[in-house]
Amino acid sequence: MTVRRKATGIALVGIAPLALTALTASPAAAHGSMTDPVSRVSACYAEGPESPRSAACKAAVQTGGAQALYDWNGVRDGEAGGRSRTRIPDGKLCSANNAEYKGLDLPRADWPSSRMRAGSHTFHYKATAPHAGYFELYITKAGYDPKKPLKWSDLESKPFAKVNPKLTNGEYVFDAKVPARSGHHLIYSVWQRSDSPEAFYTCSDVVFGKKSGGTVAKSAPAASAPTDAQIAAGAAKSSVGTGHHDHGGGAGHTGAAHNGGHTGTVRSADAHAPAAASASEANAPHANGGSRPVEGQRLAETGGDSSTAPLAVSGAAVLALGAGVLFTTTRRRAARHRG
Repeated sequence: MTVRRKATGIALVGIAPLALTALTASPAAAHGSMTDPVSRVSACYAEGPESPRSAACKAAVQTGGAQALYDWNGVRDGEAGGRSRTRIPDGKLCSANNAEYKGLDLPRADWPSSRMRAGSHTFHYKATAPHAGYFELYITKAGYDPKKPLKWSDLESKPFAKVNPKLTNGEYVFDAKVPARSGHHLIYSVWQRSDSPEAFYTCSDVVFGKKSGGTVAKSAPAASAPTDAQIAAGAAKSSVGTGHHDHGGGAGHTGAAHNGGHTGTVRSADAHAPAAASASEANAPHANGGSRPVEGQRLAETGGDSSTAPLAVSGAAVLALGAGVLFTTTRRRAARHRG
């Protein structure tokens, strides 16, 4: 074997593992948000990022921009590690201290809200891929004032629910007993991964009790969750999980790789939202105002499954072969130049 062939062989052997690692160590971007009771970001996204209807959502867009609504499923802290109370400062709980979502922190009593009553309630959390981990749900204390910035001390010190449900048809669905309250309150959720320090957060405005006619107070318009069709339609404009998300709170999208369990690999926007089987099916509402999950949806799991292996191996081989050819071509050109 000539020196040139040895060098080419070394290049192929050295590059192949790197290519294989790059393709196989790219877990699916996984994000989510509460849809029952509807989170602020989900409710505003359902109204339309470019032209929301409610005064609160309009103010959120004016403060933080429409991109935050397209990125409805990315309110997160990549380094939470169960330390949410020490990492997220008072007044920034709804944004998880991410500048992109600062509009969600606006203190006001007219956020789109969900009707709520004490006792058993079925919660729905829309997710784009499963993760090992748990949900903690907190509720505001009696006397909560929505017109003031939300502080940790406004929430009960212990969650009223801590669950580890399974993802089914694109949703985490679980039952929990809601404490008795009166008037306008807020339910705060923390989805803490156990396979990564990353955690996701939601603020859901709720109203206990009803006005005459069965509607909530005018100051708190009824919230609706985005449909699967809306999510799919807006996925192309979402920058979540495409390598543009900053790792950690407070910096928004900076172009840094979205690690915290993801590798920053650029993925198709379609990966973040399952496409609806049909427009009519996607728009079929839940009893509580959310979107109905589409049967048969297959969502990407962390790290992929066995079907991704052939693609990863073949892709690595192509990368390695291309690199080898490039290396050989360069060597030949250099030899001719010396001759």
